[in-house]
Amino acid sequence: MSEVDLKALFLRHGNAVRNLLLRRSRDPQLASDLTQESFLRLAEQARNGPVDNSPAYLFRIAQNLLIDHIRQQQRRRTDSQPNEAIAHIEDETPDLERQLAARQRLKKIREAVAELPPRTQQIFRLNRLQGLTYAEVARHLGISDSSVQKHLTRALQHVAERLRDD
Repeated sequence: MSEVDLKALFLRHGNAVRNLLLRRSRDPQLASDLTQESFLRLAEQARNGPVDNSPAYLFRIAQNLLIDHIRQQQRRRTDSQPNEAIAHIEDETPDLERQLAARQRLKKIREAVAELPPRTQQIFRLNRLQGLTYAEVARHLGISDSSVQKHLTRALQHVAERLRDD
């Protein structure tokens, strides 16, 4: 591509490229800079060999440059976040005391469930641990929904009492 061809391309498409970049970036200076860079890269590519459909190639260069610029800005924003801000983020893993308390509570729940009659234990496990609905538990065991509800009510009351006692 000759210098004359490049000038003609600039005169024909320069404003369109700039307007595209301006619409997407809303920054006149950035749009101008990226327009200039787009034409420089097109000229550089044309030196290496012929470019098919120069206008389309030019617009693609401009869009890619804008995308690269936006990515770079996003990286800068996250990289420049002060360490003090990161230091205030709480550690999401529970500390040892909370883990120990949770284990003790789980042990008490298991002990309370073990004190229940076998059928109530079975219904409790199917509903609370395996996630079956009342209707599914009833179908699985061949009993009524109201029977499932009564067993679960008793089980939950018993577990709650045991947890309160301790």
